[in-house]
Amino acid sequence: MSKQVQVHGALFLVALIYGSNYSIAKEVMPVYVGPYGLIVIRVVAAAIFFGIFSRLVTKEKIVGWADNLRAILCGLTGIAINQLCFFGGLNLTSPINAALLMVIVPIIVLLFSAILLRERVSLRKVAGIVLACLGAFLLIYTSRTGTSTGNMLGDLLIILNAVSFGLYLVLVKPLMQKYNAFTIVSRIFTVGAFIVVPFGWKQVSAPDYSSFPVEIWLALVYMVIAVTIIAYLFNTWALRYANPSLVGAYIYLQPLLAIFIAIGFGKDVFTLQKGIYALLIFAGVYLVSRTRQAVAEQ
Repeated sequence: MSKQVQVHGALFLVALIYGSNYSIAKEVMPVYVGPYGLIVIRVVAAAIFFGIFSRLVTKEKIVGWADNLRAILCGLTGIAINQLCFFGGLNLTSPINAALLMVIVPIIVLLFSAILLRERVSLRKVAGIVLACLGAFLLIYTSRTGTSTGNMLGDLLIILNAVSFGLYLVLVKPLMQKYNAFTIVSRIFTVGAFIVVPFGWKQVSAPDYSSFPVEIWLALVYMVIAVTIIAYLFNTWALRYANPSLVGAYIYLQPLLAIFIAIGFGKDVFTLQKGIYALLIFAGVYLVSRTRQAVAEQ
């Protein structure tokens, strides 16, 4: 299997996991666990897992003042600000609004890549982003219902989350070219855990966990193992071989996959219109992936 296929497979799995997270997280919060308490559970559990696993896999350490500072910034942008704003925003706004606003991530990545990494912004890449953004917008817009309402503060928090995550994808790229993926993920989750605990300690200690039904426990396990550990690890690994713009472009698949999941559970129907919008999304991702720096074969 070629490296390109592996990278796209990893990014597709991440998009699938994130696409399902919008609905699953809303089942848990705020009735069972508050948004910031949910973040503490996810981030602390992941920090412990990656801390132990990284010691078993590699003895590598991040060295140098510049790399350590970059790792701290990655923990701040990729874990703390990203998670606090996303779950705080999702708790207030609708999953549809959140998914729609998250499609600005590739645009943020493209801007930060051009500024910080001096990545060349080709016309093909711009066309791919515009095409995929159009498909995602139309897909989500036509899927809205009369009961789907947003919240201004929630929407603003989702936008801030998108900006923070886009910056993280750019900041972590140089580290991934020098260190093992487990070394990077372990450090950024450790940094993130120290920051999010003060925000969510009251919410994580308030619930009566013994009263949780089985499906809520399964949702919590899924969000820790899949949404947090697997998704971050695969995303970080993919950045070793793909540029940030390609990784960011896969955000457009999230609303598409979310609808497919809903169809599988009988909560939505597939139409020709949705099929056309899906083709726009895939075409946009293809154009971004076909740029010169999209995937480095190694």
